[in-house]
Amino acid sequence: MKMNGVEAEKKQCNESEKKIEYYDYHDDDVNEKIDYVFKVVVIGDSSVGKTQMLSRFAKNEFCFDSKSTIGVEFQTRTVTINGKFIKAQIWDTAGQERYRAVTSAYYRGALGAMLVYDITKRQSFDHVARWIEELRSHADSSIVIMLIGNKCDLVDLRMVSTEDAIEFAQEQGLFFSETSALNGNNVETAFLKLLQEITNRLVSKKKSLECGGGDDGDDINGNNSNNTLKGSKIDVILGHELEISEMKKLSSCSC
Repeated sequence: MKMNGVEAEKKQCNESEKKIEYYDYHDDDVNEKIDYVFKVVVIGDSSVGKTQMLSRFAKNEFCFDSKSTIGVEFQTRTVTINGKFIKAQIWDTAGQERYRAVTSAYYRGALGAMLVYDITKRQSFDHVARWIEELRSHADSSIVIMLIGNKCDLVDLRMVSTEDAIEFAQEQGLFFSETSALNGNNVETAFLKLLQEITNRLVSKKKSLECGGGDDGDDINGNNSNNTLKGSKIDVILGHELEISEMKKLSSCSC
């Protein structure tokens, strides 16, 4: 179901009809074939599962003894999207207040952001607006943002409803997904959706420049860099059996 403006577009996790293909590459010699390197930052409060999400996507691992990130760390994963070799360089930023000045420098050059909150901690969701403001201050206006409600496997501990998250994402023009780094639900789908959207915007920008449109002050969308971070729509990535109307009535994750 596709809708414009601030309405939601539901994405099925197993959309077989899509012609987009993703392939993993782990050999070192693939570096010679890289078409694009995309910098993505994973941000949000401390202990919401940012490091675990990155570890699940990059290495398909989950560490039960994980400790809070100090400063900034990053991992990479190479995939192909629409026949292009994409190397995702994903930066895991510390959520603690004392590291805020350090991590802000790493927003520069980022084409995508995973903004993560913990569905069992209402405060982490309440702080999302502050993280958006930080992105506006330090990131390029064309950055693609995916709002992530992590730990959706903890159904009985949920403190943030899916409806509240969807409403916020609609207001801000963000992509949205609920994930579980523990069991891997939707982690792969969310990251690949983000990379796909970055690729689409980059290709669109290149075509615009080739046709004589845009200028050096434009972002990868062909928009002036003074524009806000709001998008024209959001995508909701949840279980494929849920309709949007049904999803808003639920207090538990579809995972």
